[in-house]
Amino acid sequence: MYTTCIFCHGDLGRNEAIEEFPVGRRLAFDGAKGRLWVVCRRCERWNLSPLDTRWEAIEACERAFESTRMRVSSDNIGLAKLKEGLELVRVGDPVRQEFAAWRYGDQFGRRRRRAALITGAVGAAAGAVVVGGTLAGFAMGGMFPGLFQGAQAWYRDRVLLRLRDEHGDPIRIQRKHLYTSRLIPSPDASGWDLRVDHITGWDKWGKTRKRKNRRHTMIVHGSEAIGLAGQLMAHANRSGGARKAIRAAVERIEEAGHPEAFLPEAARRAMSDFSSSGKADLPPKKVENLMKPLPGTLAGLKVDVRLAVEMATHEQAEREALEGELKELEARWREAEEIARIADSLLVPESVDSFIAGERSQIDDDPAKGARTG
Repeated sequence: MYTTCIFCHGDLGRNEAIEEFPVGRRLAFDGAKGRLWVVCRRCERWNLSPLDTRWEAIEACERAFESTRMRVSSDNIGLAKLKEGLELVRVGDPVRQEFAAWRYGDQFGRRRRRAALITGAVGAAAGAVVVGGTLAGFAMGGMFPGLFQGAQAWYRDRVLLRLRDEHGDPIRIQRKHLYTSRLIPSPDASGWDLRVDHITGWDKWGKTRKRKNRRHTMIVHGSEAIGLAGQLMAHANRSGGARKAIRAAVERIEEAGHPEAFLPEAARRAMSDFSSSGKADLPPKKVENLMKPLPGTLAGLKVDVRLAVEMATHEQAEREALEGELKELEARWREAEEIARIADSLLVPESVDSFIAGERSQIDDDPAKGARTG
Protein backbone atom coordinates (compact mmCIF):
# COMPACT_ATOMS: atom_id res chain seq x y z
CA MET A 1 0.00 0.00 0.00
CA TYR A 2 1.44 3.36 -1.01
CA THR A 3 1.88 5.98 1.69
CA THR A 4 3.70 8.81 -0.13
CA CYS A 5 2.32 11.72 -2.16
CA ILE A 6 3.11 11.44 -5.87
CA PHE A 7 3.64 15.18 -6.17
CA CYS A 8 5.52 16.40 -3.07
CA HIS A 9 6.72 12.99 -1.80
CA GLY A 10 5.38 13.84 1.65
CA ASP A 11 3.86 11.32 4.06
CA LEU A 12 0.11 10.96 3.46
CA GLY A 13 -0.57 9.99 7.07
CA ARG A 14 -2.86 7.24 8.36
CA ASN A 15 -6.40 6.78 9.63
CA GLU A 16 -8.11 4.19 11.80
CA ALA A 17 -11.63 4.77 10.51
CA ILE A 18 -11.44 2.95 7.13
CA GLU A 19 -10.02 -0.50 7.75
CA GLU A 20 -9.94 -1.28 4.03
CA PHE A 21 -7.85 1.84 3.35
CA PRO A 22 -5.87 3.07 6.38
CA VAL A 23 -3.81 5.62 4.40
CA GLY A 24 -4.58 9.35 4.48
CA ARG A 25 -6.21 11.96 6.72
CA ARG A 26 -8.58 13.18 3.99
CA LEU A 27 -10.12 10.81 1.44
CA ALA A 28 -12.22 11.79 -1.57
CA PHE A 29 -14.35 9.19 -3.33
CA ASP A 30 -16.71 8.91 -6.29
CA GLY A 31 -18.85 5.79 -5.95
CA ALA A 32 -20.39 6.09 -9.41
CA LYS A 33 -17.04 6.17 -11.21
CA GLY A 34 -15.17 3.99 -8.75
CA ARG A 35 -12.49 6.54 -7.91
CA LEU A 36 -10.73 7.01 -4.62
CA TRP A 37 -8.25 9.79 -3.89
CA VAL A 38 -5.95 10.50 -0.97
CA VAL A 39 -5.66 14.26 -0.45
CA CYS A 40 -2.17 15.23 0.65
CA ARG A 41 -2.44 17.65 3.59
CA ARG A 42 0.98 19.05 2.75
CA CYS A 43 0.45 20.15 -0.86
CA GLU A 44 -3.35 19.60 -1.13
CA ARG A 45 -2.96 17.53 -4.31
CA TRP A 46 -5.34 14.63 -5.00
CA ASN A 47 -3.57 11.27 -5.34
CA LEU A 48 -5.70 8.78 -7.28
CA SER A 49 -5.47 5.36 -5.67
CA PRO A 50 -4.27 2.54 -7.96
CA LEU A 51 -5.24 -0.18 -5.46
CA ASP A 52 -7.35 -3.13 -6.54
CA THR A 53 -9.26 -2.94 -3.26
CA ARG A 54 -10.62 0.51 -3.95
CA TRP A 55 -14.22 -0.72 -4.40
CA GLU A 56 -14.32 -2.13 -0.85
CA ALA A 57 -12.72 1.07 0.44
CA ILE A 58 -15.23 3.24 -1.42
CA GLU A 59 -18.12 1.26 0.09
CA ALA A 60 -16.59 1.70 3.54
CA CYS A 61 -16.20 5.44 2.94
CA GLU A 62 -19.84 5.67 1.84
CA ARG A 63 -21.03 3.90 5.00
CA ALA A 64 -18.85 6.12 7.21
CA PHE A 65 -20.08 9.24 5.43
CA GLU A 66 -23.74 8.32 5.91
CA SER A 67 -23.27 7.42 9.57
CA THR A 68 -21.77 10.73 10.68
CA ARG A 69 -23.77 13.83 11.58
CA MET A 70 -20.83 16.22 11.17
CA ARG A 71 -21.26 16.80 7.46
CA VAL A 72 -22.17 19.48 4.95
CA SER A 73 -23.26 18.67 1.45
CA SER A 74 -24.80 19.92 -1.75
CA ASP A 75 -26.57 17.83 -4.35
CA ASN A 76 -23.22 16.71 -5.77
CA ILE A 77 -20.41 17.12 -3.23
CA GLY A 78 -20.31 16.57 0.51
CA LEU A 79 -17.75 16.88 3.30
CA ALA A 80 -17.86 14.86 6.51
CA LYS A 81 -15.51 14.74 9.48
CA LEU A 82 -15.44 11.52 11.46
CA LYS A 83 -14.80 11.43 15.20
CA GLU A 84 -11.47 9.70 14.52
CA GLY A 85 -10.34 12.84 12.69
CA LEU A 86 -10.63 11.51 9.14
CA GLU A 87 -12.23 13.85 6.60
CA LEU A 88 -14.30 12.40 3.75
CA VAL A 89 -15.20 14.19 0.52
CA ARG A 90 -17.99 12.48 -1.42
CA VAL A 91 -18.13 13.40 -5.10
CA GLY A 92 -21.36 12.83 -7.00
CA ASP A 93 -21.86 14.28 -10.48
CA PRO A 94 -20.89 17.93 -10.03
CA VAL A 95 -20.54 20.52 -12.73
CA ARG A 96 -16.92 21.39 -13.42
CA GLN A 97 -17.10 24.70 -11.55
CA GLU A 98 -18.19 23.01 -8.34
CA PHE A 99 -15.70 20.15 -8.69
CA ALA A 100 -12.83 22.57 -9.34
CA ALA A 101 -13.71 24.61 -6.28
CA TRP A 102 -13.33 21.49 -4.11
CA ARG A 103 -10.43 19.86 -5.90
CA TYR A 104 -8.22 22.85 -6.69
CA GLY A 105 -9.46 25.58 -4.38
CA ASP A 106 -7.54 24.26 -1.36
CA GLN A 107 -4.19 23.86 -3.09
CA PHE A 108 -4.28 27.12 -5.07
CA GLY A 109 -5.58 29.05 -2.08
CA ARG A 110 -2.95 27.58 0.20
CA ARG A 111 -0.18 28.47 -2.24
CA ARG A 112 -1.53 32.02 -2.46
CA ARG A 113 -1.55 32.46 1.32
CA ARG A 114 1.94 30.99 1.65
CA ALA A 115 3.29 33.27 -1.09
CA ALA A 116 1.80 36.30 0.65
CA LEU A 117 3.41 35.30 3.95
CA ILE A 118 6.79 34.75 2.31
CA THR A 119 6.59 38.09 0.48
CA GLY A 120 5.72 39.86 3.70
CA ALA A 121 8.54 38.17 5.61
CA VAL A 122 11.09 39.00 2.92
CA GLY A 123 9.93 42.62 2.81
CA ALA A 124 10.16 42.92 6.59
CA ALA A 125 13.65 41.39 6.61
CA ALA A 126 14.82 43.75 3.87
CA GLY A 127 13.42 46.73 5.74
CA ALA A 128 15.16 45.62 8.92
CA VAL A 129 18.48 45.34 7.06
CA VAL A 130 18.12 48.82 5.60
CA VAL A 131 17.10 50.40 8.91
CA GLY A 132 19.79 48.55 10.83
CA GLY A 133 22.45 49.51 8.34
CA THR A 134 21.38 53.14 8.40
CA LEU A 135 21.47 53.29 12.20
CA ALA A 136 24.89 51.66 12.21
CA GLY A 137 26.17 54.18 9.73
CA PHE A 138 26.88 51.68 6.94
CA ALA A 139 26.84 52.66 3.30
CA MET A 140 23.79 50.64 2.32
CA GLY A 141 23.69 52.26 -1.08
CA GLY A 142 26.41 49.92 -2.30
CA MET A 143 25.63 46.91 -0.12
CA PHE A 144 21.88 46.45 -0.61
CA PRO A 145 21.90 46.14 -4.42
CA GLY A 146 24.50 43.38 -4.14
CA LEU A 147 22.38 41.48 -1.65
CA PHE A 148 19.32 41.90 -3.84
CA GLN A 149 21.12 40.64 -6.95
CA GLY A 150 22.51 37.68 -5.02
CA ALA A 151 19.03 36.75 -3.81
CA GLN A 152 17.69 36.98 -7.37
CA ALA A 153 20.47 34.76 -8.69
CA TRP A 154 19.77 32.18 -5.99
CA TYR A 155 16.06 32.25 -6.80
CA ARG A 156 16.60 31.80 -10.54
CA ASP A 157 19.17 29.01 -10.13
CA ARG A 158 17.20 26.97 -7.61
CA VAL A 159 16.74 23.38 -8.81
CA LEU A 160 13.08 22.40 -9.15
CA LEU A 161 13.37 18.87 -10.54
CA ARG A 162 16.13 16.30 -10.96
CA LEU A 163 15.31 13.88 -13.76
CA ARG A 164 16.93 11.66 -16.37
CA ASP A 165 16.63 12.23 -20.09
CA GLU A 166 15.84 9.66 -22.78
CA HIS A 167 19.47 8.47 -22.68
CA GLY A 168 19.42 7.94 -18.93
CA ASP A 169 21.67 10.92 -18.21
CA PRO A 170 20.77 13.14 -15.24
CA ILE A 171 19.39 16.60 -15.88
CA ARG A 172 18.36 19.49 -13.65
CA ILE A 173 15.49 21.86 -14.30
CA GLN A 174 15.94 25.20 -12.54
CA ARG A 175 13.40 27.90 -11.81
CA LYS A 176 14.82 30.13 -14.55
CA HIS A 177 13.99 27.42 -17.08
CA LEU A 178 10.30 28.14 -16.47
CA TYR A 179 11.03 31.53 -18.06
CA THR A 180 11.87 29.90 -21.42
CA SER A 181 10.23 26.45 -21.47
CA ARG A 182 6.81 26.29 -23.10
CA LEU A 183 4.04 24.22 -24.61
CA ILE A 184 4.35 23.86 -28.38
CA PRO A 185 2.00 22.42 -31.02
CA SER A 186 2.91 18.90 -32.14
CA PRO A 187 4.23 18.45 -35.71
CA ASP A 188 0.83 17.26 -36.96
CA ALA A 189 -0.80 20.33 -35.30
CA SER A 190 -3.45 18.14 -33.65
CA GLY A 191 -1.75 17.76 -30.30
CA TRP A 192 0.91 19.38 -28.17
CA ASP A 193 4.43 18.75 -26.87
CA LEU A 194 6.57 20.26 -24.13
CA ARG A 195 9.78 22.12 -24.92
CA VAL A 196 11.93 22.12 -21.78
CA ASP A 197 15.22 23.90 -21.15
CA HIS A 198 17.51 22.27 -18.61
CA ILE A 199 21.09 21.78 -17.45
CA THR A 200 22.84 18.50 -18.16
CA GLY A 201 25.50 16.94 -16.00
CA TRP A 202 25.93 15.54 -12.54
CA ASP A 203 25.51 17.11 -9.15
CA LYS A 204 25.49 15.60 -5.66
CA TRP A 205 23.31 12.76 -6.92
CA GLY A 206 26.15 11.60 -9.18
CA LYS A 207 29.54 11.94 -7.54
CA THR A 208 31.67 10.15 -10.12
CA ARG A 209 31.45 12.57 -13.05
CA LYS A 210 32.35 16.17 -13.50
CA ARG A 211 29.48 18.65 -13.38
CA LYS A 212 28.62 20.40 -16.62
CA ASN A 213 26.47 23.51 -16.25
CA ARG A 214 25.53 23.78 -19.90
CA ARG A 215 22.05 24.71 -21.04
CA HIS A 216 20.22 22.29 -23.33
CA THR A 217 16.71 21.77 -24.65
CA MET A 218 14.59 18.65 -25.03
CA ILE A 219 11.16 17.98 -26.52
CA VAL A 220 8.90 15.74 -24.44
CA HIS A 221 5.88 13.95 -25.96
CA GLY A 222 2.79 12.04 -24.89
CA SER A 223 2.20 10.88 -21.34
CA GLU A 224 5.68 11.98 -20.28
CA ALA A 225 4.84 15.53 -21.37
CA ILE A 226 1.59 15.43 -19.40
CA GLY A 227 3.30 14.34 -16.19
CA LEU A 228 6.25 16.73 -16.52
CA ALA A 229 4.06 19.68 -17.50
CA GLY A 230 1.90 19.10 -14.43
CA GLN A 231 4.96 19.14 -12.16
CA LEU A 232 6.43 22.26 -13.76
CA MET A 233 3.12 24.13 -13.75
CA ALA A 234 2.83 23.51 -10.01
CA HIS A 235 6.07 25.48 -9.65
CA ALA A 236 4.96 28.12 -12.15
CA ASN A 237 1.76 28.49 -10.10
CA ARG A 238 3.62 28.71 -6.80
CA SER A 239 1.67 31.89 -5.96
CA GLY A 240 -1.64 30.04 -6.35
CA GLY A 241 -4.76 31.88 -7.43
CA ALA A 242 -7.82 33.64 -6.11
CA ARG A 243 -11.31 32.19 -6.58
CA LYS A 244 -11.90 34.55 -9.49
CA ALA A 245 -8.80 33.24 -11.30
CA ILE A 246 -9.83 29.63 -10.62
CA ARG A 247 -13.29 30.28 -12.11
CA ALA A 248 -11.70 31.91 -15.16
CA ALA A 249 -9.40 28.89 -15.57
CA VAL A 250 -12.34 26.49 -15.45
CA GLU A 251 -14.22 28.60 -18.00
CA ARG A 252 -11.27 28.32 -20.39
CA ILE A 253 -11.39 24.53 -20.17
CA GLU A 254 -15.17 24.51 -20.59
CA GLU A 255 -14.89 26.69 -23.71
CA ALA A 256 -12.55 24.11 -25.24
CA GLY A 257 -14.95 21.30 -24.31
CA HIS A 258 -12.66 19.19 -22.11
CA PRO A 259 -9.05 19.21 -20.80
CA GLU A 260 -7.68 17.12 -23.68
CA ALA A 261 -8.90 19.71 -26.21
CA PHE A 262 -7.74 22.68 -24.13
CA LEU A 263 -4.04 21.77 -24.06
CA PRO A 264 -3.42 21.87 -27.87
CA GLU A 265 -5.25 25.20 -27.96
CA ALA A 266 -3.09 26.50 -25.09
CA ALA A 267 0.05 25.35 -26.95
CA ARG A 268 -0.98 27.24 -30.11
CA ARG A 269 -1.74 30.37 -28.11
CA ALA A 270 1.57 30.11 -26.24
CA MET A 271 3.49 29.73 -29.51
CA SER A 272 1.73 32.78 -30.95
CA ASP A 273 2.50 34.89 -27.87
CA PHE A 274 6.12 33.77 -27.86
CA SER A 275 6.66 34.40 -31.58
CA SER A 276 4.98 37.82 -31.54
CA SER A 277 6.93 39.02 -28.50
CA GLY A 278 10.02 39.78 -30.59
CA LYS A 279 12.23 38.01 -28.03
CA ALA A 280 12.44 34.60 -29.64
CA ASP A 281 15.97 35.24 -30.92
CA LEU A 282 17.60 36.60 -27.77
CA PRO A 283 21.31 35.76 -27.47
CA PRO A 284 22.08 32.85 -25.09
CA LYS A 285 23.74 35.10 -22.50
CA LYS A 286 20.63 37.28 -22.15
CA VAL A 287 18.38 34.22 -22.00
CA GLU A 288 20.51 32.79 -19.19
CA ASN A 289 20.16 35.98 -17.13
CA LEU A 290 16.48 36.76 -17.69
CA MET A 291 14.88 38.61 -14.80
CA LYS A 292 11.31 37.73 -15.78
CA PRO A 293 9.63 35.08 -17.96
CA LEU A 294 9.22 35.51 -21.69
CA PRO A 295 5.64 35.79 -23.05
CA GLY A 296 4.09 32.43 -23.86
CA THR A 297 6.40 30.43 -21.58
CA LEU A 298 5.23 28.29 -18.67
CA ALA A 299 5.75 31.10 -16.18
CA GLY A 300 4.85 33.82 -18.70
CA LEU A 301 1.24 32.78 -19.31
CA LYS A 302 -1.65 34.69 -17.79
CA VAL A 303 -2.61 33.53 -14.31
CA ASP A 304 -5.88 31.89 -15.34
CA VAL A 305 -4.19 30.14 -18.29
CA ARG A 306 -1.43 28.82 -16.04
CA LEU A 307 -3.99 27.46 -13.59
CA ALA A 308 -6.01 25.94 -16.43
CA VAL A 309 -2.94 24.18 -17.85
CA GLU A 310 -2.15 22.65 -14.45
CA MET A 311 -5.76 21.52 -14.02
CA ALA A 312 -5.89 20.07 -17.53
CA THR A 313 -2.60 18.16 -17.29
CA HIS A 314 -3.61 16.72 -13.93
CA GLU A 315 -7.01 15.53 -15.13
CA GLN A 316 -5.63 14.19 -18.42
CA ALA A 317 -2.92 12.24 -16.58
CA GLU A 318 -5.57 10.77 -14.33
CA ARG A 319 -7.77 9.80 -17.28
CA GLU A 320 -4.88 8.14 -19.13
CA ALA A 321 -3.89 6.30 -15.96
CA LEU A 322 -7.42 4.91 -15.64
CA GLU A 323 -7.53 3.88 -19.30
CA GLY A 324 -4.15 2.19 -18.92
CA GLU A 325 -5.38 0.15 -15.94
CA LEU A 326 -3.46 2.48 -13.64
CA LYS A 327 -0.06 1.01 -14.59
CA GLU A 328 1.49 4.38 -15.21
CA LEU A 329 0.03 5.83 -12.03
CA GLU A 330 1.24 2.84 -10.03
CA ALA A 331 4.74 3.36 -11.44
CA ARG A 332 4.63 7.00 -10.30
CA TRP A 333 3.58 5.91 -6.80
CA ARG A 334 6.52 3.49 -6.69
CA GLU A 335 8.87 6.26 -7.78
CA ALA A 336 7.50 8.58 -5.09
CA GLU A 337 7.96 5.87 -2.46
CA GLU A 338 11.55 5.29 -3.59
CA ILE A 339 12.39 9.01 -3.54
CA ALA A 340 10.89 9.34 -0.06
CA ARG A 341 12.86 6.31 1.12
CA ILE A 342 16.11 7.77 -0.23
CA ALA A 343 15.37 11.14 1.39
CA ASP A 344 14.69 9.47 4.74
CA SER A 345 17.85 7.38 4.53
CA LEU A 346 19.99 10.50 4.10
CA LEU A 347 19.24 11.37 7.73
CA VAL A 348 19.97 7.88 9.13
CA PRO A 349 23.56 6.63 9.67
CA GLU A 350 24.55 3.42 7.90
CA SER A 351 25.21 1.80 11.30
CA VAL A 352 21.50 2.14 12.17
CA ASP A 353 20.44 0.53 8.87
CA SER A 354 22.91 -2.31 9.47
CA PHE A 355 21.58 -2.85 13.00
CA ILE A 356 17.96 -2.96 11.79
CA ALA A 357 18.84 -5.35 8.96
CA GLY A 358 20.64 -7.66 11.43
CA GLU A 359 17.70 -7.70 13.83
CA ARG A 360 15.29 -8.47 10.99
CA SER A 361 17.43 -11.37 9.78
CA GLN A 362 17.52 -12.84 13.29
CA ILE A 363 13.73 -12.58 13.55
CA ASP A 364 13.38 -14.29 10.17
CA ASP A 365 15.66 -17.12 11.37
CA ASP A 366 13.90 -17.40 14.74
CA PRO A 367 10.18 -16.45 14.51
CA ALA A 368 9.80 -17.10 18.25
CA LYS A 369 12.19 -14.22 18.95
CA GLY A 370 10.01 -11.92 16.91
CA ALA A 371 7.00 -12.95 18.94
CA ARG A 372 8.85 -12.31 22.21
CA THR A 373 10.11 -8.87 21.13
CA GLY A 374 6.69 -7.89 19.77
